[in-house]
Parts: sequence; structure tokens; C-alpha cells
Amino acid sequence: MDIIEHVGVPRYLHTDFPLGNPLGNPFDRDMQLSHTSMALELLRSASEANTIQRSPYSWDGDPGWRDDYSKVTNENRAELAQAGEARRALQTEMNKLNPRQLIPNP
Repeated sequence: MDIIEHVGVPRYLHTDFPLGNPLGNPFDRDMQLSHTSMALELLRSASEANTIQRSPYSWDGDPGWRDDYSKVTNENRAELAQAGEARRALQTEMNKLNPRQLIPNP
């Protein structure tokens, strides 16, 4: 958050979630819609630069993601490479599906 405050962005909705999940937990439509609504309201109502709002939501998953965020060492390099390959393979398979198949019915 320090860099956000330092550069004086026009408006910013802060969500403390792992990278790739800016609107919240996967498949949590209510949370995602709420974040979208908060962001649009902030866009409408911010009257000066450096307007920052924090999301009231917290990440439901393991908070340990913060400890390892962007951490690459010789000890984890092979594991990260393997995880990246597995993720790319999964993305390739998911891209073959109709997007509607990926969203669970409520």
C-alpha cells in the first residue's frame, strides 16, 4: 500500500487477496459483485487524488500466501517450475471448454 499512497493514484480499492483473485474468492459471485459495486462507487464518488478505500472482505483461504509471495530460491525453484508447467497445462485444457461449463450453478 505504501507505493499506492506515494504515487498518489486517483482512486484505489484495496483487496488483500492473492495475485489473480482481485475480486475475491473464486466462484463467490456475491463477493465479486460487491467488489465491482464498491469500485464503481469509488470511481463515481472520489473527488480528489489519492482516494483509497479498503475492502471489508478477507481471504477465506490459507493466509500463508503472503509469506511466499514472489519468493524464489534455489530450494523452491524446481517446485515452482513444475507448478508453473502444471498450471499452464490446466489452463490449456480449460481453454478448450465452454466458459459456462466452468461456473457452478447456484
